[in-house]
Amino acid sequence: MIDIHFGPQVCTDPTSGATREWLVPDGVGGYAMGTVSGLRTRRYHGLLVVAGDRPAARRVGLVSLDPAVLLPSGARVRLGAHEWASGAVDPPGFELLEHFALVDGVPRWRWRIGDVVIERELAMLPGRSCVAVVHRLVSGGPVRLELAAACTWRDAHGERRADGPAPRVEPVAGGAVVEGAYRLAGPNWVPEGQWWLGVHHREEAARGLSSTEDLWYAGRFSGALDRPGDTVSVLAWAAPLEFEPMPATEVIEVARRRNRQVVAQARPADDVEATLALAADAFVVRTGESAADVVAGYPWFGTWSRDTMISYEGLFLRTNRADLGRELLRSYAATLSEGMLANTADTGRVEHNTVDATLWFLHAVNRHVTVTGDTDLAAELLPALRGVVDAHRAGTRYGIAVDPADGLLTQGTPETALTWMDARVYGVPVTPRTGKPVEVNALWANGLAGLAELTESTGGDAEELRRLHAQAVASFRKRYPAPGGWLHDVVDAPAPAYPLGGAAYHDDDSLRPNQLLAWSLPYAPLEPDEPTLRRIAAALLTPLGPRSLTAEAPEFTGRHRGGPAERDCAYHQGTVWPWLLGPYVSACRRAGMPVDEVFMGIESHLSEYGLGSVSETADGLPPHAATGCPFQAWSVAELLRVRRPGR
Repeated sequence: MIDIHFGPQVCTDPTSGATREWLVPDGVGGYAMGTVSGLRTRRYHGLLVVAGDRPAARRVGLVSLDPAVLLPSGARVRLGAHEWASGAVDPPGFELLEHFALVDGVPRWRWRIGDVVIERELAMLPGRSCVAVVHRLVSGGPVRLELAAACTWRDAHGERRADGPAPRVEPVAGGAVVEGAYRLAGPNWVPEGQWWLGVHHREEAARGLSSTEDLWYAGRFSGALDRPGDTVSVLAWAAPLEFEPMPATEVIEVARRRNRQVVAQARPADDVEATLALAADAFVVRTGESAADVVAGYPWFGTWSRDTMISYEGLFLRTNRADLGRELLRSYAATLSEGMLANTADTGRVEHNTVDATLWFLHAVNRHVTVTGDTDLAAELLPALRGVVDAHRAGTRYGIAVDPADGLLTQGTPETALTWMDARVYGVPVTPRTGKPVEVNALWANGLAGLAELTESTGGDAEELRRLHAQAVASFRKRYPAPGGWLHDVVDAPAPAYPLGGAAYHDDDSLRPNQLLAWSLPYAPLEPDEPTLRRIAAALLTPLGPRSLTAEAPEFTGRHRGGPAERDCAYHQGTVWPWLLGPYVSACRRAGMPVDEVFMGIESHLSEYGLGSVSETADGLPPHAATGCPFQAWSVAELLRVRRPGR
């Protein structure tokens, strides 16, 4: 894997050290997450963040274990770090950090206090909400180490304050149980019980959200570090509380060994691909006895079928996890209703509210069968997939239907946002794309051809599917070319306003990256077109991927910043989306264009924001600072899919 490490100039800087974030997932939707400096900048940061009945229903438990070193002189040196509502950073323990590294996916910090060097490593037990934090004396000593446990138990999207009841902390052998929800275990537990008031989260403030909370100082652990190699360790785990975890040092080794196995299974070609393979693993989760699922992004997303299906090839086929992927595809097929794939249950209820997730599902199934030769799965799912086509031809929810006049798919109502560009502000779509979006119909044509191939591979008759595909492709080639030398983003879109007797519909020629799918998909409706792709690249391409809108457009917004409404307004109006680098590279390769140089910026990004991973979004204007989720499934998956050609 690539070498991700930082020295004191980054670690001790409260800006640069606090903008690089690490993630340790537990494999069931929860995680530990924080920054290189140790400063908590998000409400989502913590050492034990537990997934509920669905990955998005997470709760923050153990927030931090703040180390303090008692030197032989009697001096007490605090190594923790918190920012407060007053603006103060106290203690500034990062000032004593000399090194941070990710070693096989396990974060490691080193503090130096003169000749005393203390190292911390942190890992989660794979498949369980259990975190191990190990402190080891590297040099110097003897010293004594104290670890102050700052706790809460709250929804990951909110805060808990001292004006409500204090967390219930019950003593048990070797530690305590907090709120009956999670257990702390370590040496020499001493209960305390005190509110720490006004902890500040600078990233939440920057996002226009509530940015302060109060933490409960539940107690402290302590132990002697007499000679190099001695350790003081703490474990924290969520229910079932009767679970008896292995020693913390073993949890670290189990996690590290598993991470190496994940990378080896992917058979990476180089260190970058190895890093991406481990990054991909973070998004693949199991909850209970269910099939595998995909977390769309950390720290705030849960499962979204659109993201899952776009990510499928990169997360499962490029990492040699087809057996696990097969389970997922079968599980998702069971959510089909009226020809539509369920989109998400993040809101607490299952929603069928996209036009493209189902089409990406058709694509994922076809890619799975093409790569693996699994015609048994094709035969099993074919009735459901044919049902998708039948439902779309007959018409389904939200005006989604095949237009019999041209065989293209139309969709939408004024109040809905059904494509991946689905941002709404105060209930109003920011990028209304009602009509026939270009990527939707590229996916429709691709899906028809792929389904015809699956049908024929199992001995079925695909004549009608071939006819539908031919009609859709002929109409696509006729309707989508725009006068500017690229493709319309939407055709047959309702005109926002038109004079009496004027046209009720128009074609939107906004220069957006959605058209890339018209050349990138396996059964793309258009032949390779180097001049058009060069025009698109000149207008949209950045080091982290294509912008969502050309900077020449009057609606272009170059910074993805501010409060929720401001960010949502910018989300698809110029913001960069790294996942779109996948379609861009695939389209260019089909056109015979060189693309190897486009990876340099995004590969450098692997050590700039979410360490070892790829962000959700970035600013449309230089320096293209990363925004959104630091760890995003489809961003990682699409880079992994296209980075090595011919796979």
